Amino acid sequence: MATTHTTALLPELSYLALGDSYTIGEAVPESGRWPVQLAQALRNEGVPLADPRIIAATGWTTDELDAVITAREPLGTHDFVSLLIGVNNQYRGRDVDEYRVQFSALLWRAIGFAGNRPERVMVLSIPDWGVTPFAVKEGRDGARIARELDAYNDTARQACAQRGVAFVDITAVSRARGAEAAMLANDGLHPSASLYTEWTRLALPVAHRLLAHA
Repeated sequence: MATTHTTALLPELSYLALGDSYTIGEAVPESGRWPVQLAQALRNEGVPLADPRIIAATGWTTDELDAVITAREPLGTHDFVSLLIGVNNQYRGRDVDEYRVQFSALLWRAIGFAGNRPERVMVLSIPDWGVTPFAVKEGRDGARIARELDAYNDTARQACAQRGVAFVDITAVSRARGAEAAMLANDGLHPSASLYTEWTRLALPVAHRLLAHA
C-alpha cells in the first residue's frame, strides 16, 4: 500500500510595517498597499509572511511616527519590519541633518522590533513626488525636490549600511513612471496600486532573501 506523506505547515511569520501615506496606501484599497502586496507575493513564493500590522498615516514625519510608536508600545517582536519615512519632512522644508538624527533613531527602533536582528529589517527609499501632476499644479520646483530627496535618501542609505539593514531604491521607478495616469491615485499625488506593484517587484527579492532561512 502506498504511503501518503504530509508536509507540515510552516509557522506564520509576523510583519510590522512603519511609515506614512506611502505605507498606509493613501487612496488605494487595502489589497493595493505595497506591504500587503509584498506579503502576498512572498506567500506565493512559499514564504509564510502574514499580512502586515501597519503603523502609518498620511502626513506623518519622522518625529510624528516615533511619537505614535511610543504611545502604542509595547509592540512586541516581529519576524520582519519595513520602514519608509521622510517625504513629509522634505515637504515641510525640514533640514536633512534633523532627518539624519530622527531616521537613525527610528531605524534603531525598527531593529529592536525585529528582535535586534538588523537582517530582518528592510528600508525603502522615499519616492520622488516632484514628478507628479500635483507638484506641477502647485508650481513646485521638481529639480529642487529631487535634490532634497536625494540628500534624504543618501542619509537613509548610509544609516542602513552602517547597521547592516537592507535598503531598496524605489525612487528611480517613481521618477520614471510616477507621472503616468495609471500609476497615480485620483489625487494626482499618491501612487496607485499599480505603482505599488512596481515597488513590490523591487522589494520582493530582497525580502525573500532576508526571510529565506526564517
